[in-house]
Formats: sequence, structure tokens, C-alpha cells
Amino acid sequence: MKILVSALETSSNIHLKALKKELNPKCELVGIFDKNLGNAKYDISHLAIMGFIDVIKKLPFFLKLKKEMINLAKDVDKVLLMDSSGFNIPLAKSIKKKYPNKEIIYYILPQAWAWKKKRIPLLEKTCDKLCSILPFEQNLYTNKTKISYVGHPLLDEIKEFKQEVNRNSNTIVFMPGSRKTEIINHMKIFNKLKNKFKDRRLVLIIPEKFTQDYIKKVYKDTSGFIISSNTYEELKKAQFAFICSGTATLEAALIGTPFILCYIAKKLDYFIGTKVIKLPYIGLANIFFHKLNKKPIHKEFLQENVTVENLFNEYTSMNEKLFLENSKILRKYLKSGSSKNVANIIHN
Repeated sequence: MKILVSALETSSNIHLKALKKELNPKCELVGIFDKNLGNAKYDISHLAIMGFIDVIKKLPFFLKLKKEMINLAKDVDKVLLMDSSGFNIPLAKSIKKKYPNKEIIYYILPQAWAWKKKRIPLLEKTCDKLCSILPFEQNLYTNKTKISYVGHPLLDEIKEFKQEVNRNSNTIVFMPGSRKTEIINHMKIFNKLKNKFKDRRLVLIIPEKFTQDYIKKVYKDTSGFIISSNTYEELKKAQFAFICSGTATLEAALIGTPFILCYIAKKLDYFIGTKVIKLPYIGLANIFFHKLNKKPIHKEFLQENVTVENLFNEYTSMNEKLFLENSKILRKYLKSGSSKNVANIIHN
């Protein structure tokens, strides 16, 4: 079986790696994904973008890329789209129009529950199978025969979880993000915050793909930090973490490591985002707990509220025992991993 894959995000490719282990070894992947996973036409390391302004700047390139993906669709058996709705929804629409009998599977659905709910009818029309990783998501769709909750991929990838509070740990983890703007904004704060911690093992998570030249240019001062790319292992060992918004916040919540979500975006991006996205929280764990009618599991600081004082004060007042209890509730809510279930859907 030949599958056209569109996975532009780093997190999507982590999930794709887990999925590939469950697929028939004879399955061939083509398209956009991590070059280490198969015959990628474009390696995702060249596609990272951030915010509304960056998308506009790269629009001509993505229009060309979409055209090439449509041409590739001609010779594949199925199409697998992962996340990245801004690119993948128009791609799905174009492929379905040109090849109406081509099966399109969408795994890690667009966040229509957060904004642009009008995308739901379009997804139901253009995609044949919709694989949801959020338990509450199915309720938004009218065609229940197309959508199914498949579990959450992080429960495939994280194998160990904390069962008790790790009071003896001296490790503090700092995760400034994976995109240039995120890293620059958060390192300014983290480099001041690190001075609050004496005789601690301070770990700075940096993606393995980044070169030393890139690290020097973007992260600038990394003195006082131990550099690591092993997110799960470091979070398991950590007493606490300071994390830029994203998948990493849910990873920490599932593992059971108390943390604070902090996020500093470009001012224009943040302004636009607040106008189009109406959510009480931005962290997935908090969104899940909101759906369960529970109080947030962790604190969120955004924009000018991301200060050394706010972050350190919240660290000193965190109820670690309550956080761990909530972590166990979260794991029970998500039920299981998703890779086997998605592989079964692809094979059938």
C-alpha cells in the first residue's frame, strides 16, 4: 500500500513514527514528513513557520507545495493528513475534487472546537475517515459514521508515569519552544529565572535537530543549563518545569511533573488570536479539565504576565500532590494510545 502523507509539524511526525511501527511493513510513505521515516518529498525541517504573519510570507511556496502534493496523490492508494489544518484542509478539498474515489484519512483533526466550526461540514464532505484524539470532539460532528475517537498518541509514546510526588528531585526543566520566535522570547525570561535556583540541576530542552551554530544564534546564553533533547526522561526526573505552550504541556501533565505554561507571541499574532479563538485556556490539559467541569490543572501566564516574579511565585506555591492526582484523572480520561487504532483504520 502506498500512502500520501502530509505531516508538517514536528509533533505530528513524532506521532507518525509511532504509527509507522503499527503499519504493515510493506506500506510505503510519500509526501511531507520527517526524512528519517521514508521517501519524503520535503523534509519538515524546512517548513517550520510561526504565526499568521509568517504564513502570509510563505504563501507562494505553500501554494506550489500543495500543487505538487495533488500530483503525487494520483499514484497512491490512500491519503493521510495530520494536523496543520491551514494547509491540509485545502489539500483535502483539492484531492477529493480531482480524485473523488481516493480515500482521505485525517488524523489529529483541526481544532474546530476552538475556532472556525464551519470547517466541520467541509471535513465531513472531503474526508472519508476522521480520527479524533480528543474525547469531546466527536460531539461536534454530525456524521458519526466517519469520526471515531482513537485514543491519544502521547499515551503510545510516554511509557512511564509518576505514581507519587518526586520530593527528592533537584531537577528543574526549561522548555522555551521549538520555533525561533518562541525561543528568543522565552530565553530572555528563563535566563533571568535560572538565577532563582541555587544548587539545582537546570535542564534546557533543545530539539536534537538544531545545529550548534543555530543554538548560539537563537538561544544565545545557555550557561548554567544542562542541554538535553530527551524530553520524556528529563520530565520524569524533574521536580518542576517551565514550558512554552504546546504539546509539551500535555506531555508534562500526563507524566505527572508539575509545570507552568508560559507563552509570549508576536503582539500582532496575539491580538489576532484573541479575536478569532475564544477559549478559557490554551493548555490542552486545562481544556480537558474545563470539559470535565473541573478547575485548571496548571497555571497559564501569557504575554506581559510572563515575568520572573510570576513564574517563581507560582513555582513556590504549587500543590504537587493535587497536581499528581489530576494527572491520573487526565490519563484515565484519554483512555489509551491511538497508533494501533489508526493503523487498523488505514488497513481496512
